[in-house]
Amino acid sequence: MLRASTRPAYAPIRLFSSTSRVAFEHKNSILDKYKADQDTIEAPSKLASESHLPFIKQNLYKKEPRQPKTKAPFLSEQEDSHAQLSGWKEKIGQFVVSTFKLDMDKSRSGPVAGGLYFAECKKQALIYPNEPMSDTAKFYYETLKLPKSFSQQVQIIILHYWILSVRMRAMPFKYGREYQKKLVDRIFTDLETRMATEIAIKSNRTIENYLKDYHAQLLGCVLSYDEGLMSDDITFASALWRNVFNANENVDVRHVEALLVYVRSQLYVLNKMTDRAFGFGKFKFVPPDQVVQPISPQQEELIKQKTKEEFASMKLPSQQSVLSMNE
Repeated sequence: MLRASTRPAYAPIRLFSSTSRVAFEHKNSILDKYKADQDTIEAPSKLASESHLPFIKQNLYKKEPRQPKTKAPFLSEQEDSHAQLSGWKEKIGQFVVSTFKLDMDKSRSGPVAGGLYFAECKKQALIYPNEPMSDTAKFYYETLKLPKSFSQQVQIIILHYWILSVRMRAMPFKYGREYQKKLVDRIFTDLETRMATEIAIKSNRTIENYLKDYHAQLLGCVLSYDEGLMSDDITFASALWRNVFNANENVDVRHVEALLVYVRSQLYVLNKMTDRAFGFGKFKFVPPDQVVQPISPQQEELIKQKTKEEFASMKLPSQQSVLSMNE
């Protein structure tokens, strides 16, 4: 039986910055070398597979890591609450929103960040014994040759959380803070549940210690990835090597470069999304076997126009938003 969760020791509020805007791209980005000649762009998975260096297994564990003994349900109350309500419940809900003038951008952070974006983070490296891996999981475990362990999954979840958090921190502060909080809370609630059910850890104290350790790792990753984002790709690649690649001295540098291109590509796509589109959960991570092509200013304006047309038809009180459709 699961026990009540008490996690004040690692409250996610410590992750938040008072900065209203965070730069998405930097002049030293690895993507810059592709802009002059778009024919040279390669998908991260293809870039990583081009190397043929021999693989040297890293001894991270004294014994083989635990594998899931069961499979916890993927969906949660957050995703379930995002389902379509019946007609009369919908009308009551719209009446309540309109009458009490609820801030829907704040309310929407739960189902979007704690539901849709949490699911995006979790599924990237999710694996179970005797089940086929997704294409994204194959990228991490077969192409990049990362160990198949729960802790490795956590590192990949943290990386994808950070990618989303960069965009969240570029939203108006009071909304970006809510989106970050809902996403972090949901990630740690899920980790706690999975350790108790899938990994079958019986000790509450052991689970709590793991959670505190993962939270410390998250804080460290946020700082190191932020430094890489605001400096150069050498610093960024070093942060990825230390965290995702477990500081493996025998790592294939081509693999680190491929992951760097993957991360920079996600940030590029997020940078081209408006606050409104991102706040409504329109972003999905680009698979590592796909290429992100730089777009022209004209194409960017066309995307914004299409976004405005889409949201112009949303007239219900619950669909109202003050988030920008221009940035």
